[in-house]
Amino acid sequence: MAVKIKSVVPHSPAARHFIKADSKLISVNGHEIRDVLDYQFYIDDDVLELLIEKPNGHRRTVKLKNCGGETGLEFETYLMDKQRSCANNCIFCFIDQMPEGLRDTLYFKDDDARLSFLFGNYITLTNLGEKDIDRIIEMHISPVNISVHTMNPELRVKMMKNNRAGKVLGYIKKLADAGIRLNTQLVLCPGYNDGEELTYSLQELGKLYPAVQSIAAVPVGLTCYRSGLEKLNPFTKEQSLDVISRIDSYNSEFLCYNNTNIAFAADEFYLNAGLPMPECERYGDFVQLENGVGMWSLLKSEFENALSDLPEGYALQKERRITMATGVAAYELIKYIASKTEEKVKNIHINVVKIENHLFGKTITVAGLLCGKDIADGLNGIKLYDELLIPAVTLRHEGDLFLDDMSVDELSEKLGVKVTPVESDGYVLLEKILNNN
Repeated sequence: MAVKIKSVVPHSPAARHFIKADSKLISVNGHEIRDVLDYQFYIDDDVLELLIEKPNGHRRTVKLKNCGGETGLEFETYLMDKQRSCANNCIFCFIDQMPEGLRDTLYFKDDDARLSFLFGNYITLTNLGEKDIDRIIEMHISPVNISVHTMNPELRVKMMKNNRAGKVLGYIKKLADAGIRLNTQLVLCPGYNDGEELTYSLQELGKLYPAVQSIAAVPVGLTCYRSGLEKLNPFTKEQSLDVISRIDSYNSEFLCYNNTNIAFAADEFYLNAGLPMPECERYGDFVQLENGVGMWSLLKSEFENALSDLPEGYALQKERRITMATGVAAYELIKYIASKTEEKVKNIHINVVKIENHLFGKTITVAGLLCGKDIADGLNGIKLYDELLIPAVTLRHEGDLFLDDMSVDELSEKLGVKVTPVESDGYVLLEKILNNN
């Protein structure tokens, strides 16, 4: 297999050797290049021999020296071929619960192992074969993020509706035995993989420590668009308490032998259970932050540290009035942050507004799934004064569009106020609140 070169960076090593766009890269140092993983792995050598095929079919070998992993070749996509879609039909799949009319890319079910290695996406392993696992081991690609859901093979098949789902659990042990670090997640569905099944999964994954370095338990997300899908219920307070209790119980035993925590409940479980969030020390290096594990505690801690750096009696030269909009889940935290700011800083007034999710339904409470229209509707009739701060997680990775394709500029024009997206970082948040750009 060959990969097509889309363009060549001017003055790069490849350009200096007259490699042109529309040529094909056949191999690097004799290794066939199938995709981005092969490419990134093999271009690390000090001396590279690239086998290039020109558009006319003529092949030549180009020798590059001291590239530092940068050849200057650019390809059609970062994967070099098409993104691989999911082969499962999980009973809890969020994409199956989405409304119509959103942009096409939001309906693509990703389960591409290469995106796990490049961007930290979670994969189920059902798209992989033995050769794929062997390649991961050979290249020592680590960490790998795996959506396990359950270590019970029969239950995994039932929940994911894929006959391979149980068999490929063996890949986890094979990767662990080879020293590949693994982060795992369990999307919990009441009555399926919680309770004793959760305890079993914790025990089985824990046996693979230190290769398995973390286990995140995340509650199933249920929208108002589940017509025709398998009946699932949200977690009750009692069920959330049980999840936390089982994880705490397992960690207590695990700590005795390994001096660390391995399993973590998502922040949503603590909110649903009405329990205070654990301290930051509970989460170690926050390896499951993208899964909503420890986000509340980290943001609170960072903000408190940033605020403590301000001198006593700190005052803004000019009175500042702002609004902060957030989702239901983070509302109490943002209210706390606003209150502490007003206590410490003179001449600032902050109004915090809770935005309910109407795009997916009120059961979806995380800020990252708010759309522009919901924010606009939630702020209708509210005096916004100087500036509106919103969570940056409401925007796609490019940072420009909400889920409903409304832009930040469009929201700003609709509301008649400057709109500033803010990253989930306590120090940055305080800077934006104080307008210290």
